Amino acid sequence: MAFTLPLLPYSPEALEPVIDAETMRLHHDKHHQTYVDNLNKAVDADSALQGKDILQLIRHVSTAPKAVRNNGGGHFNHTLFWSLMAAPGRGGQPSGALKEQIDRDFGSVEAMQEQFNAAGAGQFGSGWAWLIWSGGKLQITSTPNQDNPLMDVAETKGDIILGNDVWEHAYYLKHQNRRADYLKGWWQVVNWSEAGRLFDRVRV
Repeated sequence: MAFTLPLLPYSPEALEPVIDAETMRLHHDKHHQTYVDNLNKAVDADSALQGKDILQLIRHVSTAPKAVRNNGGGHFNHTLFWSLMAAPGRGGQPSGALKEQIDRDFGSVEAMQEQFNAAGAGQFGSGWAWLIWSGGKLQITSTPNQDNPLMDVAETKGDIILGNDVWEHAYYLKHQNRRADYLKGWWQVVNWSEAGRLFDRVRV
């Protein structure tokens, strides 16, 4: 079964003024669609990959063609990324078990955000910043290109709680080269309810 582009869970303009509608349309309709199309081409060309879902592909990406690593990662990462955002004021605040764990592992939400922003700003070139659950604690890491911490090639592996795209196509129309401004503003559109749900699912 072919992989498909998921619908955005909100309108393209819903994240304004943090992320503008034009960026959202290009990012979702063009960039993500390209990852989906190229992933399908790669899977169609290799019978050993057919019938596997996206998690099966990325968890064992070291044995797959490079096109699967790049485009499967791009499809998975972006599908998750859309779900981890909500209109300003709609995503709630860190709460429950996730808030308690953040305080335990980082001292405060603000300290975690500073470390996360530093990871995103420090990622050379294109990539992602992540908050993950690994080894019984929350950790922050980053990955290049379309890699993620679920992949068997990741330097730091873990279950994803939050992820932010620091490819230029995620922010350049509005922020130009000011990646740090984008990272700082992104917290206004984080869907903490979804992050909490992901944490509750993996922490046991």
